[in-house]
Amino acid sequence: MPQDLKYTIFDGHNDVLLRLYRLHDGDEQVFMRRNEEGHLDLPRAQEGGFGGGFFAVFVPYPRNPPVALPKDIQTKTGYITPPFPPVDFSFAQQTAIAMSSCLFRVEKASKGQVHVVHTVGELKQSLEQGVLAAILHFEGAEPIDPSLEALPLFYKAGLRSLGIVWSRPNAFAYGVDFRFPHSPDIGPGLTDAGKELVRACNQMGIMIDLAHLNERGFWDVAALTDAPLVSTHTAVHTLSPSSRNLTNKQIDAIGESGGVIGLNFAVRDIRSDGRRNEDTPLEDMVRHIQYISDRIGIDHVALGSDFDGTSVSQNIGDAAGLPNLIEALENGGFDEASLHKITHENWVRVLGETWK
Repeated sequence: MPQDLKYTIFDGHNDVLLRLYRLHDGDEQVFMRRNEEGHLDLPRAQEGGFGGGFFAVFVPYPRNPPVALPKDIQTKTGYITPPFPPVDFSFAQQTAIAMSSCLFRVEKASKGQVHVVHTVGELKQSLEQGVLAAILHFEGAEPIDPSLEALPLFYKAGLRSLGIVWSRPNAFAYGVDFRFPHSPDIGPGLTDAGKELVRACNQMGIMIDLAHLNERGFWDVAALTDAPLVSTHTAVHTLSPSSRNLTNKQIDAIGESGGVIGLNFAVRDIRSDGRRNEDTPLEDMVRHIQYISDRIGIDHVALGSDFDGTSVSQNIGDAAGLPNLIEALENGGFDEASLHKITHENWVRVLGETWK
């Protein structure tokens, strides 16, 4: 990592494993060299001060899905995306195993430059030594059976963070549909299996991610969990009324629990008009971070880029452009101590309070 980079960034979410999986069932060598496609690889991470993050296993639909997948319907004020269908359990589990294996192949191919961390001690050591620290994360619990027999197995394999849903239903909960403008209060809360999943994750020390969960599910988790509430990649509903974003009441609950909100870089979730326009100023992102900080404190806001999973501001472009965001935050009045918290310290703290 370049010596002139002042801040190490630990990121709440990326989808690079999906990109690698789609290229050639997981070509780990692609991650080792600088790419023109996508947002994240090892050289660009090192250029931008990207010290690690949550590497998501997101199960895509089969190449020939059994039903047509929904597309955005444009409205006068934004968009509505019809509900996404669930995915088959067997397909989801098989795909998740393949994508998880891809992360471990990346680790091996890196020859010490990437480490899949299992403990907070390993995380801190990797960040201090300039080794890219990767956390295995499931974006959606579809690979886990409702009886939870697979959960201990995935934990042994390195799973340390679990998003109960992506924006589609599964056996555990209802993922929030994509709508703008709209409240996140769409659909029912956790199923009985979902409540058992929360309890099991608490017991094992797996972080629960509330991103993509609808509002009723959010409050169900809040009532059950004994860990800090975390949403790895989202934004402020007051500033951008996307169904994916958090209301003030949800933001307050995360702060009161000692949790963390990772700011999503997705332009349509940070813009006030909900447009997928990459010509978006970084000041829009700064406004969301400032809002969260002012409302619940600097200890509860971090970064959750969604690299390789969304459209981001052209003023960042990819992981190599992260120093541009740091500069915008400095210009927005954030001091050095605050920036250390935003860039990595808050994530390290909340994981220390969650993992066992």
